[in-house]
Amino acid sequence: MSQIEGGDSKKCILAVDDNAIVLSRIESTLCNDYEVVTVNSGARALKYLKEEKPDLILMDIRMAQKDGIETLRDIRNMDDRKDIPVIMLTGVENKDSVLESARLGIRDYILKPFYSDELLKRIRRVFEQEELKQEEE
Repeated sequence: MSQIEGGDSKKCILAVDDNAIVLSRIESTLCNDYEVVTVNSGARALKYLKEEKPDLILMDIRMAQKDGIETLRDIRNMDDRKDIPVIMLTGVENKDSVLESARLGIRDYILKPFYSDELLKRIRRVFEQEELKQEEE
């Protein structure tokens, strides 16, 4: 989380997609409510995660070199990062991809093209679930 004026903090979302237009749309949709960090590959996401811990990750499945599922597998193997909630935001409607993502503990799966209000609603729901989970612990 980062500090903003008035002492409040914005939750940080890492968006991972190899399409610059999609990343720009995600950023413009979320920037009023969240701090948004965008990277264009799974490898760059992993590099970022070695230094920082966002509150949520939005990730595409189909990316060049290292796809979203491979990247998610690597994230789940990082001791202090494996608990970060992940939403897959993708054009892939493949049943196997959905099942593999679910096995790796994603919190939601949103198909592209996405509606901005739906994306915001789903992100808020994940954060509400995280707050409830922390209250129970």
